[in-house]
Amino acid sequence: MSIPTIHDSPRNTGWIEVIAGCMFSGKTEELIRRIRRAEIARQRVAIFKPRIDNRFSSDHIVSHSEARLLSTVVDKSSDILSRSSEAQVIGVDEGQFFDPGIVDVAEQLANEGKRVIIAGLDQDYRGKPFEPMPQLLAVAEYITKTLAICMVCGNPADRTQRTTDAQERVLVGAKDAYEARCRRCFVPPKD
Repeated sequence: MSIPTIHDSPRNTGWIEVIAGCMFSGKTEELIRRIRRAEIARQRVAIFKPRIDNRFSSDHIVSHSEARLLSTVVDKSSDILSRSSEAQVIGVDEGQFFDPGIVDVAEQLANEGKRVIIAGLDQDYRGKPFEPMPQLLAVAEYITKTLAICMVCGNPADRTQRTTDAQERVLVGAKDAYEARCRRCFVPPKD
């Protein structure tokens, strides 16, 4: 009887990786790092971002540290399927801005034997789960939780503090509207 071999990553199957955390925690930077490593390994990659995210570039995913990769802009999650047929590795940034269908899209791609990497906010500015990220976390084989540095006390931060009075759930912004905060320093808005 032979003992099964343990791998760092699956073989002969696809899988889903989710990189989740608050703003300024390095999610996009980690996504870019993984995609670049796949490119070095000569794997075919496809990178996607939602049209709503045009903060830094209309056609690149861009980290707050200004690392960038050319990406395809899509309006809805189903657009990813038709534009990634040749790719072995699919990267998706700002997963929280996609419709709930992103979960089925990720599952279908992984079932086709592809590596799917999705980065996004796991909580909104109220500290509540930011759909569809919780559903993606539930079906992912690998999860990376990134932490930022609290802008008030310097502790590890896992919350996104909105610094404006805007009430809509989706407000695309950066340092102009948000700060990273730890559990102690985070102040949820009053409903």
